[in-house]
Amino acid sequence: MLTVILVLVILCALVILWYVLTYNSLVKGRNLCDEAYSTMDVYMKKRYDLIPNLVETVKAYAAHEKETLQNVIAARGAAASATTLASKAQAESKLAGGLQGLFAIAENYPDLKANQNFLDLQRQLKAVEDDIANSRKYYNGCVRQYNTRCESIPSNVVAAMGHFVKKELFEVDVPEARENVKVDFN
Repeated sequence: MLTVILVLVILCALVILWYVLTYNSLVKGRNLCDEAYSTMDVYMKKRYDLIPNLVETVKAYAAHEKETLQNVIAARGAAASATTLASKAQAESKLAGGLQGLFAIAENYPDLKANQNFLDLQRQLKAVEDDIANSRKYYNGCVRQYNTRCESIPSNVVAAMGHFVKKELFEVDVPEARENVKVDFN
């Protein structure tokens, strides 16, 4: 009888230990996702701060390209004020497309392409874009691990009991980025 009680106590202790360890790993995963998103958000805000300077530089050379410049400013405002992950991803897609249009304009103005201020802003923006892409990959990796943990048996039981919900991936869809690149050696 004493052996049976001892075995039951050990089994209960193991179940409680498993629950605590699983719960803590879910908390750690959720916090990593939040930290990764925060890092990505810092880089996006840095980009938002660069865009007005870039637009003003282009505006000085390409005054008749007003619509494209206004679209970039509007996309920047929408991305900066987006509150949910889905709306931020959608706004980021529009902003990326607008920036591509802005750089396409620059191709038509040799003086602008040679302007040191424009070149410096373009370099800074490229560096920030690379940082955003890397932080997006890290964020999505954290979310993938966390979501897998929330959905896998048996940790999904603890996730349901602890109200851990699946997180969204941060996907920016720029249609131009999916198109084949035309290579012409002429």
